[in-house]
Amino acid sequence: MINLSVVIPVFNEEKVLDELVGRLNEACETITPVFELIFVNDGSSDGTLQKLRNFAETNKHIRYISFSRNFGHQNAVMAGIIRSRGNAVVLIDGDLQDPPELIPELYAKFREGFKVVYAQRNHRKGESLFKKLSAGVFYRTLKKITSIDIPLDTGDFRLISREVVNHLISMDESSKFLRGQIAWLGFRQISVEFDRQERKAGKTKYTFRKMMRFAMDGITSFSNFPLQIATFLGFLFSVIAFFIILYALYSKFILEEVVTGWTSIMISSMFIGGVQLLCIGIIGEYISRIAVDVKKRPSFVIEETNCDQEINSGNKK
Repeated sequence: MINLSVVIPVFNEEKVLDELVGRLNEACETITPVFELIFVNDGSSDGTLQKLRNFAETNKHIRYISFSRNFGHQNAVMAGIIRSRGNAVVLIDGDLQDPPELIPELYAKFREGFKVVYAQRNHRKGESLFKKLSAGVFYRTLKKITSIDIPLDTGDFRLISREVVNHLISMDESSKFLRGQIAWLGFRQISVEFDRQERKAGKTKYTFRKMMRFAMDGITSFSNFPLQIATFLGFLFSVIAFFIILYALYSKFILEEVVTGWTSIMISSMFIGGVQLLCIGIIGEYISRIAVDVKKRPSFVIEETNCDQEINSGNKK
């Protein structure tokens, strides 16, 4: 039985792999001699895959999964979770912003009986002011509009028990938002604080577009608030339109005045049309998620792996 599994998604991280593997080995060896490091290559275009092959030949703890293309960070993490065998599973990014040296502290809390131990950031070094502000606004907004308690200032860096892993695998969702899913499951949870470091090499893989997509997945997965806003706006403007009609009729037949103001009518019509398109877009986001789930396409496709049993997709158990 494996005591500890560490899942590490990597995308073009060739320059940091040597240091990453060394620090992960040292951290895990202080906990148990029976552990595994599961690297998930998310369609890297550099020498990441070849390095993983080389490490796997000389290090018995290293296993790797390589996707046929880039399927996204959350799917990469999920692929590692599905293939993990440990009683405890640590999720950590491969850019060394999250320190592997914190893993023993996470494991110590797990030994105390906690099912989820998440790393909570005190400081985020090397990140732009925009990213810090946008992340802060997003997570605080998500906390307000959902009924689940998603911890603030946390990422996917955390330890989860085998029980939590089994429940995650059973949640057959195409659009993954793992930190929300883990919070939704409940169980005993506790935080461990740390200072997030700057990237060791390269640039962040989370572009503005990916950040927006990730935020949309989080909101639509755990809240109907946007749909409620669309309903409210539709009701509000229906009431306003009704009173405008009454005023027009009153002016025509009682005051015997023609309602003028072509410009104001055009502006109001365009504004209401914009609101309608916005509401349709919100509804479309939810419908698109349903369409993706109905298609039953795999969340990822594995091209190469040194795992004992080949996995063909994220929806296969």
